[in-house]
Parts: sequence; C-alpha cells; structure tokens
Amino acid sequence: MRRDLFEKFQSIIDQHDALPPEADDPFSVRMDKIISQTVAVIDGRETILCGTNNYMGMTLDPDAKAAAIEAIEKFGTGTTGSRVLNGTYSGHIELEETLKDFYGTKFAIVYSTGYLANLGILATLPGRKDFIVIDADVHASIYDGCAQGRATILRFKHNDTEHLERRLKDLPPDAGILIVAEGIYSMMGDVAPLKEIIALKKKYKATLMLDEAHSMGFCGKTGRGVAQELGLEDEVDFLVGTFSKSVGTVGGFVVSNHPKFEVLRLVSRSYVFTASLPPSVVASAKSAIETIKGADDLRETLWANARHLHRGLKDAGFALGTKTAESPITAVALPDTEQTVRFWSGLLRAGVYVNMAVPPAAPQGLFLLRCSVCASHTPEQIDTVIEKFIAVAKARKVPLSGKHPSGEAEKKGKPPQSKDVAAAMA
Repeated sequence: MRRDLFEKFQSIIDQHDALPPEADDPFSVRMDKIISQTVAVIDGRETILCGTNNYMGMTLDPDAKAAAIEAIEKFGTGTTGSRVLNGTYSGHIELEETLKDFYGTKFAIVYSTGYLANLGILATLPGRKDFIVIDADVHASIYDGCAQGRATILRFKHNDTEHLERRLKDLPPDAGILIVAEGIYSMMGDVAPLKEIIALKKKYKATLMLDEAHSMGFCGKTGRGVAQELGLEDEVDFLVGTFSKSVGTVGGFVVSNHPKFEVLRLVSRSYVFTASLPPSVVASAKSAIETIKGADDLRETLWANARHLHRGLKDAGFALGTKTAESPITAVALPDTEQTVRFWSGLLRAGVYVNMAVPPAAPQGLFLLRCSVCASHTPEQIDTVIEKFIAVAKARKVPLSGKHPSGEAEKKGKPPQSKDVAAAMA
C-alpha cells in the first residue's frame, strides 16, 4: 500500500483536532465587516483589532483609497501578466521610483508579495559555493528562499552576535557570504543588534540582507526602518520590505545600490514567473508611502500606543517578550498550547482580537498571544484591551508572574541596539 502523501502532517492534524472543543478556532477567524482600522465585526460582535500589522493605519487612508479607485478606472482590475511580459504598467514604474526616493537608493524592484521578494533574493543570488548565515528567528519566507537556492545554510542563535561570529570565522576565505537578519522580529517584537551585525559583516567581508517588513513606517526619521534609525543604511546591501503592513495593501520589494542589481529582473524566478501586482495595489502603495514619509504625527501616536499597551500588560503581571516596548508588537507568553488557545478564545468573545502563535510558527517552547497596535488606536481602546486581558486571566485562573519568557531572549537580555532604538523613539 502506497504511503499517504498527507502522512507527514499527521502531528499537525492531531494538534488541531486536540484544540479545546468549547474554544473558537484561532485559524479560521472571519472578518464580516471592517468598521475602522481598529474595529471589525467578527461572529456578529464588534471587536477591537489588536493583531493586524496595520501599523500606520493606511488600509483606510482616504488618499490611498482614492488612488486605488482611480487606477481601476484607468487600467482595470489586473495585469494578467508577468513584469517581463505585459505586466509592467506605468504605475509599477512610478512605485519603484517612489521607493528609490523614499529609501535614497539607486535601484528598487517590486515583487507581488513580500514572501516572493525574499525568495527572489535568497533563491537566486547565493550559489553552490556560497553561504547564507541567518538568524534562527527569521520569517518562514527567508527559510523557504534559502531552501530553494543552492548555497549552504547556517543559522545563528537569535540576536546572538557571538554565535554569528563563530559561524563566520569558520567559513572559507574565498566564499561568498550573505548574512540575513530582520530589523524587528515579528513574533516577539524585538530589534536586531544591527550595529554588531554590521561590524561583523565588515570584519568578514560579507554581504548583508535586512528584512524591514515590521519596522517600515515607524522606525527612523521618515519611517525607513531600524537601519535609518541607527544611521546604518549605507551598510545594508539589500533591504527587503513589504506593502502588507505599514503600507496597508499587498506586495513586496527590494532596494539596493549594488551596480548589478537590475539583473535580478531577468534571473529572479519569483519576479519573472508570476503575475504583477494589480494597478489599484501599486497606486495605493505609492500614495501610502508618500504619506508615511511625512507622517511624524502618526509615528508619535503609534509609539505612544505601543508603550501604553506594553506598560499596562507588564504592570498587570503578564510575561512579555521584551522588557520595554521595542516596537508596536507586544508578545504575551503563556504556559502551553491549550491555555493559549483558551485565553485567545476568551479575548475574542470579550471583543478583542489578537494573534495566536504556537510552535512551529512561534520560536520553540514559546506559546504567544501577539498583540500589535496601530496609530489609529485610541487610548480608550488600549485601556479596554488591557482590561480584557486581566479579566480573561482571572476567569481562566492564569498566574501572572511577570517573568520573562524562556529562551535566548531571556538569557541574553535586550541587545544593545534595542536600547538604542527604544531610547531614540522615547
């Protein structure tokens, strides 16, 4: 009898089937109506959204919506072709020009998703004799891009630059080396030790790719990310980002000053062999980026909201992923999958939506409720979120020890560059 191709997923099926029957399914939430950037109707209830990545509130920005509608009227709903065939419209070129202006780089390539942007670099550039050295907590798209390529993959412990150096110093002197890190990590909301990483990049003559997906919009003077905040943009060889968070739509991009960068349009399979973004999407992305560049008021409000939520949950005794608010992401750690599901379901029924993350999506051994605030949240909404967390904890008899969650982040403490960013944004 032939093996069932789904056999390898049995443990995941069993885990899903073992979810508490009285709890809501965290993987099948349906938004029935979007009322605002911070409120939706879910299962007939008005619910505060505290897990959307809509950091700058651009999903309902009037200018971005108007640009999208105008693009549909002019160009229709889609391109039906790849960027190397019939799928490059004037809007795609204008968006790439906007990105070059925003980041101050010579080159920019727009991909159809942030996932495909990471694949486009990692599966293409490093070859058989090269090495990709990645932080252990990078996004799944980075792991997948590495897996599709031909380079040797090495991991270093999350935000541990001593371990990174041990990896680098053992590599052949003539090999190409690509270090991959993220500006802000999506699960815990912590910041990369970018200064130390760049020092090692220089020491070992490596190349650096930085994914700023979760730091675009609110880090840095004009929202370009952690590298801008720390004055290190010139040391980043490839900066990857997405439009699906602060920009409020969908799509991805890579910017660079490398003189041969444009050849990726011919050799990057995730660019060549997929349909381009619809005209409405590139138009709204362009508009949102232009707004974000000068949105100092939104950045100030977002950081105030981030500190408000983190402080409230910390004072209540919850175990959080970071000791201070390093980003709009606040991760609440719970003991195991069952308690995390029950707590998440209790919040949803109380009118608060957050993300649930358990292994393998979360770092091994961590069971998280991942909150993310946006610039559109009001102080009253954040107070409500905190109150609902406390109420559910009491109802479920969850002990509030305030202890930092286990793992490398706890052992090493907050990296120096996290302090730099937190201090700069305070």
